[in-house]
Formats: sequence, structure tokens, C-alpha cells
Amino acid sequence: MAREREELDIGVIHGPNLNLLGRREPEIYGRMTLDAVDTQLEALADDLGVSVRTFQSNSEGALIDQIHSWSGEVSGLLINAGAYSHTSIALHDALLGVELPYVEVHLSNIYAREEFRHHSHLAGGAVGVIVGFGVESYLLGLRALCRWLQGRDSGLED
Repeated sequence: MAREREELDIGVIHGPNLNLLGRREPEIYGRMTLDAVDTQLEALADDLGVSVRTFQSNSEGALIDQIHSWSGEVSGLLINAGAYSHTSIALHDALLGVELPYVEVHLSNIYAREEFRHHSHLAGGAVGVIVGFGVESYLLGLRALCRWLQGRDSGLED
């Protein structure tokens, strides 16, 4: 008899300046607002049979506190840490410390931009990294994380 699968609950972390989506450099980040991104994530989560909770802050400490508070509450994390991806060892340590699987996402292709954006302190501990597809990066990341978690929970490997 197959065991009943526990519903996945995914935490979504939006880092600094993502509250300005739709207004900030639309030629790079697009015209969609953060509320619209969250609405798309919620719709996809519903289609996938999972739940999402979202959090945005411009403060590194608030992001770390949120990651800590979700430890033991969520199945995994989807994170766009924005510029903190390239600078924050503390955020890296928080993600590894809570031992939650996570997928790092970026709206823009960080490898096609300024050199300082080419390195992410978060990528090495991530299940995967998705960059350059605009809002679709979030949606691809959510799909990938859910599939990874479901495969891990079933004992199946692709």
C-alpha cells in the first residue's frame, strides 16, 4: 500500500529591491509587480497541489530571521536574494544552517551582466539555480523544487 504523500509547503524569499518590480529597470526585470509574481506562484502552487508562503525584505537580517522561522515549517525554499546572492555569507550560512533544500532564482541572466554578479554565495548549497527567464525563473524554480522534494520523499531518483 502506498503511503499518503504529505503536502509540500514552500517558502518563497524575495530579497532587496524586488518590491520595486515593475518600476525598477523594466528593461532588465520586466514590468510585472511583485504582487503579480506572487499571484502567479500561488496559481502554479495550486495546480501542483502544494502551498506557498512569500516574504520580501530589503534587510539582510530580516531575510535571515525569516529563513530561521520557517525551519521545520516548510518543505523547502525558493529564493531570489537579489544582490545579497553575491555578497552575503551570512545568508549562505542561514540557508545551510536550517538544512532546508532550496532553489536559487534570478530574473535576469546574472552571467550576462556585470562581473560582480557572476558569483553567488548561495549557489553551492542549492539544489539548483535558475537564471535569466524573468518571472518564469520563479515558476521553473517552484516546479523543479517540488519535483525534487517529491522524488526525494518517494525514494525515487531520476
